[in-house]
Amino acid sequence: MSFDLPPAAAQQFQLGLQQFNQGEYYACHDTMEDLWMEAEFAEKPFFQGILQFSVALYHLGNHNWQGTAILLGEGIGRLEPFEPIYHGIDVSHLLDCASDWLALVQQLGPQQVVLLATALIQIQQGQPGPGATATLPQWQIKLRDAASSTDGLP
Repeated sequence: MSFDLPPAAAQQFQLGLQQFNQGEYYACHDTMEDLWMEAEFAEKPFFQGILQFSVALYHLGNHNWQGTAILLGEGIGRLEPFEPIYHGIDVSHLLDCASDWLALVQQLGPQQVVLLATALIQIQQGQPGPGATATLPQWQIKLRDAASSTDGLP
């Protein structure tokens, strides 16, 4: 995987990805926020997009439908310019996952936020979600090797 981040930032980035993939969304938020604050201007939206997804999922776990919907939408907007791959991250896959979740969050509405929160837990554990959530993808930030990476700025 190709990184043009300083070694300490690359290590912190890896930690944030691990936290996200393990469902430690609040911890990921803290880690990515530090990277976002220190990032070059052109890279800020990349880190902020991942940060917004982690906060959206944290909100979902707390049954905050509005926070979930808003931050999923904002995260999608921030990450779209970084498709398909950036800093070794399969951004296209991440955006597909976020779009699927956002569509169902909007479709089910605030009355079904508990169902969505339950689905998040079950899907992250590798089980299908209940009812209408059964086809939602698992949140996973996927990495690509350096040979397939295109780390140019948007």
